[in-house]
Amino acid sequence: MKTIKMVCRKSLIFFLLPLLLFVAPLQAATQMPSFALSDVMTGMDVKSDAFEGQTLLVTFFATWCPPCIQEIPTLKTLHEELADKNFSVLALSVDQGGASVVAKLIKQKEINYPVLMAKGSTARDFGGVVGIPTSFLINSSGQVVKKYPGYVPHAILKKDIESILN
Repeated sequence: MKTIKMVCRKSLIFFLLPLLLFVAPLQAATQMPSFALSDVMTGMDVKSDAFEGQTLLVTFFATWCPPCIQEIPTLKTLHEELADKNFSVLALSVDQGGASVVAKLIKQKEINYPVLMAKGSTARDFGGVVGIPTSFLINSSGQVVKKYPGYVPHAILKKDIESILN
């Protein structure tokens, strides 16, 4: 009986450990973490330093997440409206199905901002992502100034972004 309990505990730990690494810790990082992630459309690695000096809204999402899909029009509009002010939306997909699934969504929704494939460590490095969508507002100095868990209306995002643009 002890052996069965031990095997069950080990199985549970083996199952939960990757999940815990993905979601913990919960607070936002103070500096945008460095990363090199694959671009969904080209497959090429994109490094975080490519966005140096830009104001960013980094959003973690998945193709199967209804609120994530709901926010796409807002993100497209913000990306377009504020591009001339050195702002960009950057989407990081947590989809397990791979880039081809995400590429279909990009084409279907005509997404106009960069979309990269996140790694489990990426969410952790940003300070934790408990649910999706979760977005991080990053100023032009690379400081994470705000974390948004869940869907956020266009007006709130635009006000917050404009308040930190140089």
